[in-house]
Parts: sequence; structure tokens; C-alpha cells
Amino acid sequence: MIKMLRMENYIPHHPAKLPEDIRTWAREMRSRMTDAEALLWMLLRNRRIAGAKFRRQHPVGRYILDYYCVEKNLAIELDGGQHGEAADYDEQRDSWLRSQGIRVLRFWNNQMLAETEAVMEVIYQAVVETNSDLIAPLPQAGEGLG
Repeated sequence: MIKMLRMENYIPHHPAKLPEDIRTWAREMRSRMTDAEALLWMLLRNRRIAGAKFRRQHPVGRYILDYYCVEKNLAIELDGGQHGEAADYDEQRDSWLRSQGIRVLRFWNNQMLAETEAVMEVIYQAVVETNSDLIAPLPQAGEGLG
């Protein structure tokens, strides 16, 4: 007997809607950036770091990431003074993100403002590292033509 296949099994489903409270909070956070966040966004936006596209205040699960590159599974977090008191929360959050395959880089706001080049070098290296994992090496001269 031929089994009838249902069409809905082959149509991709839209992802679950983002909870409205997280969507609202992410929008609000995008409108209230610190000086350090504004500087980092200026340097990350429009694929300025090794062609990687970053999103600002991007929701993942129940968390909102300061900056997130989907194609590299890379999150960048800028922490102000209040994060010193939330170390346990940050560790639990980072652990969950790692379990989702997301690499997290954390910097202090004052690091971003005072050591901008050093912070950007760490970010660049993280993007390039994930690039090299995804891209096959080019063939040597004369190879691959046969």
C-alpha cells in the first residue's frame, strides 16, 4: 500500500515568534547605547571586520547579545561596572551560549574606550579563526585542474 505523504512535512516552518518582552527590551537597548557600545558598533557595522556581519542587541533564547555574528556564531559583550556584581549570572549565560555553539568575547567598557585597537585585534582574530575553520584551502599552483 502506498503511504500518502503530507505536504506540511516538506514545507519549512517559521521559527517560533520571539516573546514580545524580549523584542521590546532589545529595541529599547538599541536606542540607549553607551559610548563604548556606540564606538564598537561604528567599527563593526557594514561588515568592516573581515567581512563579518554583526547584529546589535540580538536576541538568542532568553538572552539579548550586545553584538552577534550569526555566520561565525560569535557574540561580543561589553560590560559596565554593574557586571562585576553579576559574575554568576554572566557565567551561567555564557555557559548556555557555549552549549548552543556560540563563542563569547567579553570586554569592559573602559577597555573598549581606552584600548580600542587591542580589543579590535582580539575580535578580528576570533573572526578570522572561525573563517579558517569554514573555508577550504586554495589548491596549490597546478592542482585542481585535472
